[in-house]
Amino acid sequence: MGLLLRWGFAFALLAATYNPTKWNYAHWASVGWGDQMSLVVLAGLILFIGYVIYVRATLRSIGVFGMVLLLAVAGTLLWVLYDYGVIDLTNPTVNTWLGLLIVSLVLAIGLGWSIVRRRLSGQADVDDVDE
Repeated sequence: MGLLLRWGFAFALLAATYNPTKWNYAHWASVGWGDQMSLVVLAGLILFIGYVIYVRATLRSIGVFGMVLLLAVAGTLLWVLYDYGVIDLTNPTVNTWLGLLIVSLVLAIGLGWSIVRRRLSGQADVDDVDE
């Protein structure tokens, strides 16, 4: 349940920032910059805080190598699914949603990896000593 919740928040953060519809921060900021500059900046800062939390935790947990490795596995999985005709990658809207899904999964795994590692190995991270 915890990983699903972490993934949901990561996906919401990414989709709120950009998605193929007009209901996202990037579109709203470009349209409303002149009239709603203060709200655009406030919303941007809130999104930035979310990214700092997720990216920092992911980098501390699995590192850059882990992130690249997870993205490589996801990319190879997409390649296999494409080769076997399961998915069609010609639709840019679907590609954007797939990208959001993959990046949100990487962030969710990164956020929860220390918990998984502790359960699998029985060893606590240095940051977990207070628990």
